[in-house]
Amino acid sequence: MPRLASALLFLFVALTATTGCGRSERTQPPIGTVAAPRKVVLQTDWFPQAEHGGFYQALARGFYAEAGLEVVIWAGGPGSGIKLKVARGDADFGLQRSDDLILAAARGMPLIAVGASMQHDPMALMVHAGSPVKEFRDLDGRAVIGNVGMAWFPFLEKKHGITIARRQNTYGLGEFLAKTDTIQQCVVTNEPFFARRHGREVRTLPFADSGYDCQHTIFTRRELTRTAPEMIRAFLAASIRGWRDYLEGDPAPADALILARNAQMTPELLAFSRRELVARRIVHGDPARGDGVGLVSPARMAAVMDELLALRILDAAVPLATVVTTEFLPAATALP
Repeated sequence: MPRLASALLFLFVALTATTGCGRSERTQPPIGTVAAPRKVVLQTDWFPQAEHGGFYQALARGFYAEAGLEVVIWAGGPGSGIKLKVARGDADFGLQRSDDLILAAARGMPLIAVGASMQHDPMALMVHAGSPVKEFRDLDGRAVIGNVGMAWFPFLEKKHGITIARRQNTYGLGEFLAKTDTIQQCVVTNEPFFARRHGREVRTLPFADSGYDCQHTIFTRRELTRTAPEMIRAFLAASIRGWRDYLEGDPAPADALILARNAQMTPELLAFSRRELVARRIVHGDPARGDGVGLVSPARMAAVMDELLALRILDAAVPLATVVTTEFLPAATALP
């Protein structure tokens, strides 16, 4: 009997080694996935549009589902409270300019950038084609309609030694269309489309060309970097895949979702916006300087922080490691 028991024990161990371990390896989720489906909420910064195309593509094409995520995309808009929703846990991720995120962190909000939705800020100034304003220094003494609290106003004034009369943006084009001397803040992927639809030829001066070039970040609350690192990795990997597919492949799946969720959107505007995203490399950036789809850059975040300090918009530096990390980006995307 002892000999039989030993033989049975040996057989059990052998079977466990050859079948039990093998089963464990087969059920391990691939890198960039989570082991069990998890609901994730992304709060965007505006109504559904091509500027969110990569996220909607990842949703429509099942990239999030393949990564084990049940992603819900909440539309933004004026007063949507993106940072607050993420900070208190209503949403898991949000989209925000890097300067806004730094200022939020300086006020004590526990938020950190883990990726980027855009490498370049698509915001610009829009002028009529015949305007004497050819470059930023030509704004001296002129009135500009824009978000008066944004840092680009004092940045341009300091850099060029000029004074700009600030007028609050109302997000309408009525005055711009009526008066050819109007200068208005815009997004290069949006307002020029409508101005031309109304028969106005326009030019744009992108803020990215001025030297004030913020990334648009994907951010989360710092707690999740400790408690749900694999979820963050899975979300970023699927989102990057979605952006590449949307801009380099067929955008129809995302466009269909966007049109269904935004009654004011049109196929023509989606096509225009996507063309601008591609032509201006707003999402891809410049590989020669280390840009890439989804990549957030601590060096660029530090440069923006330096500008905010120089403009005295930020009182004291925020520890960089508390506002940005590349830890959760796919290995082929992240920089040291």
